[in-house]
Amino acid sequence: MLIEHRPTTDPELVTLATAQQRELRENDAGPDRRIFPPRANLRALVGTFLVGIVDGRVVACGGFQELPDGAAEITRMYVRPAYRGRGLARQLLVALEELATRGGYTVLRLATGSYLPVALALYTSAGYQRIPTYGEYASNPYSVCFEKRLPVPA
Repeated sequence: MLIEHRPTTDPELVTLATAQQRELRENDAGPDRRIFPPRANLRALVGTFLVGIVDGRVVACGGFQELPDGAAEITRMYVRPAYRGRGLARQLLVALEELATRGGYTVLRLATGSYLPVALALYTSAGYQRIPTYGEYASNPYSVCFEKRLPVPA
C-alpha cells in the first residue's frame, strides 16, 4: 500500500470520510448508541490526514488532530470493506504514529465503539491502553477510549 498525505479538502479523502460516517451510523443501534457526533463537513476538521492507495485507488484513510492538552487524537480511521483483512489499517496507524512522533507528539488518544471488535483488537494489539472516556465521548456508554505513549524522538 502506498501512503500519502492529503489535505482535508481532497475529494477522495472526503469520500472515504463520508463512507466512514455512513458505516458508523449503520452500525449504530440508534441515536443513543452513537459514539461519534456527526460531523457535517470534513473540511472543518483541523489535522493531518493520510490515505492508503492500492492499485491506484484510495482505499483507506486516517488522521490525527491536536487535543487541547497537547496530545493528538487519531481520527477517521477507515478501510473500504473490500480491502479489509489485509493489514492496511495497521500500516496506516503505524504511519500516523510515525508522523505524530516526528511532529513532536508524545501521546496519541482515540475513541472507538464497544461494538466494533475489529477496531478494539487493532488498537489493543498496536499497544494502545484503555483509558477513561474523555471529551465529547465521556457521556456515551458505548465509547471506548485508548491512549499510547510515543517514543521521544532522538
